[in-house]
Amino acid sequence: MSGDTPIGALRTRLTLESPSRAADGGGGAAVTWSTVADVWAAVRATGGGEKFEFDRADGKVTHEIVLRHRGDVTPAMRLRAGVRVFDIRAAFDPDGRRRWLTCLAEERDL
Repeated sequence: MSGDTPIGALRTRLTLESPSRAADGGGGAAVTWSTVADVWAAVRATGGGEKFEFDRADGKVTHEIVLRHRGDVTPAMRLRAGVRVFDIRAAFDPDGRRRWLTCLAEERDL
């Protein structure tokens, strides 16, 4: 999808978020998410599954998300559409021309 993505395919509005860790006073850290940018993207589900973990069913769907090229996206970040959260697993320029950025992401807690 990413090499020849028409601009009209970018029809999903997503928020790119970056994590910040702050000490919680108990020896751990609390993670908060801050908005980096709002972007238009093409979102396509590529697979999914369900497993039984910690006495409950856990469903996950993998996605390919294409947006205009950005040089600041890392796998530590996430994309969000309302209550839907997409954890970025990889981000790459599919043709090396800095036109598009393809993010392989996992939607969690379905």
